[in-house]
Amino acid sequence: MFKKLTFAAALAAATVLSGAASAKTFVYCSEASPEGFDPGLYTGGNTFDASAHAVYNGLLQFKPGTTEPVAALAESWEISDDGLQYTFKLRPGVKFQTTEFFTPSRELNADDVIFSFERQWKADNPWNKYVEGASWEYFAGMGMGDLLDKIEKVDDLTVRFTLKRKEAPFLANVAMPFAYIMSKEYADKLQADGKMNQLNQMPLGTGPFQFVGYQQDAVIRYKANADYWAGKQKIDDLVFAITTDASVRYQKLKAGECHLMPYPNPADVEAMKADPNLKVSEQEGLNVAYLAYNTTQAPFDKPEVRKALNMAINKQAIVDGVFQGLASPAKNPIPPTMWSYNNAIEDDKYDPEAARKMLEEAGVKDLSMKVWAMPVSRPYMVNARRAAELIQADFEKVGVKVEVVSYEWAEYLDKSKAKDRDGAVILGWTGDNGDPDNFLDTLLGCDAVGGNNRAQWCDEEFDDLVSKAKETNDLAERTKLYEEAQVVFKKKAPWATLDHSLAIVPMRKGVEGFHQSPLGDFKFDGVDITE
Repeated sequence: MFKKLTFAAALAAATVLSGAASAKTFVYCSEASPEGFDPGLYTGGNTFDASAHAVYNGLLQFKPGTTEPVAALAESWEISDDGLQYTFKLRPGVKFQTTEFFTPSRELNADDVIFSFERQWKADNPWNKYVEGASWEYFAGMGMGDLLDKIEKVDDLTVRFTLKRKEAPFLANVAMPFAYIMSKEYADKLQADGKMNQLNQMPLGTGPFQFVGYQQDAVIRYKANADYWAGKQKIDDLVFAITTDASVRYQKLKAGECHLMPYPNPADVEAMKADPNLKVSEQEGLNVAYLAYNTTQAPFDKPEVRKALNMAINKQAIVDGVFQGLASPAKNPIPPTMWSYNNAIEDDKYDPEAARKMLEEAGVKDLSMKVWAMPVSRPYMVNARRAAELIQADFEKVGVKVEVVSYEWAEYLDKSKAKDRDGAVILGWTGDNGDPDNFLDTLLGCDAVGGNNRAQWCDEEFDDLVSKAKETNDLAERTKLYEEAQVVFKKKAPWATLDHSLAIVPMRKGVEGFHQSPLGDFKFDGVDITE
């Protein structure tokens, strides 16, 4: 079994912060506990940081600081002339991690790749339901099951994917965390021992760091993978100190108890920039926050009701009150920095009187509803409860009574997927691959209903446009189709789009080699400490 560490013990191990040890330990004050350690099961960024980015690799990965897919476990690939076959040549000599709980007997091969995809794809695979309620939310929501025709082992180091149709974002999708590669040998051993659930508790991959132990809601510890195919990391130990309160994260950063933190309070940013011991990285976030109505439930099944509620929301007040101006109101479901953003669309104007009139004309009177508020900070929404309270006040001005509700983060994500969920849920998204499909289809397509599509919105006109956009490599045609899809979205209003925020990452001055990701990832391979 792996060692469980107390929070104090983990921080005591990080003595490098005071220069008391030669080993380098990097402490990351993470914002939330991971839902688990199998990246195929989840969509949360904090879960990917703790699982995929630390422990695993994909066939491809994104070049640091960009959305460009580059070689990782696959050293090269070929695409057939008809665009339906992708043949990946695996990197030879890649070793899986040797841990206290498993010693591999072989290197990475094609069997691992096929296992990693088929467990998500095929209902009769013994791993398809190894975790209760497993829905493989990304794989299913992106329509991968309908896209794949077959996956073949050409030889030990060659894997061929055959698609049923052209899929323009396929390479970008393969670089995403849900597609990271697991050890089939490790999985087979767990299955033989009757301990399948440990795949989600005790991860083992090919990545830069290997898992040591996790104390629930407190600390995760990793050590550098000495056999990493890209070379051993400069830091010897990596600690995730789970710290849900942004103010506490900031205090720990100032005190030298952690090296880097995510999602600061906007009110603290100027002080961070003025601190000589800190440095602050920032960029436009590839993100959106939204309020998703359940479009299957009356009266939210009527577009005119949803449009009326959207007109009742003062988005500028949310930007000012929650983000201190470090965000902008959102009118579209994709961020303005993304290609195909339709700037010609006019946003719903803040007009409480017109909203009240529209509700009356729709026959809506004495409406009571719930607005769900996330319990954690996310890049697109640093304080969901405050945003929910502002929306509550706005809706009350047009005669709608609101109860603000919340749940623990993993429970929030799970419950909000339910097709019979009541009310409207605040959530958001940071792009995972730089492609509009990752927002429009992943969050709003029919395949994502019951998963990432928290509005439970399946619209034939919209779905047809985004499906056609995936099937062509003509960028101009894809752009045109996505622009049209945004028009349909705005007309039918399954969400109230709330904001696009700046992504801000404060860290100690001595942190070197950290690349702020446009995808919102926190990855620590290549990072060093000089202080």
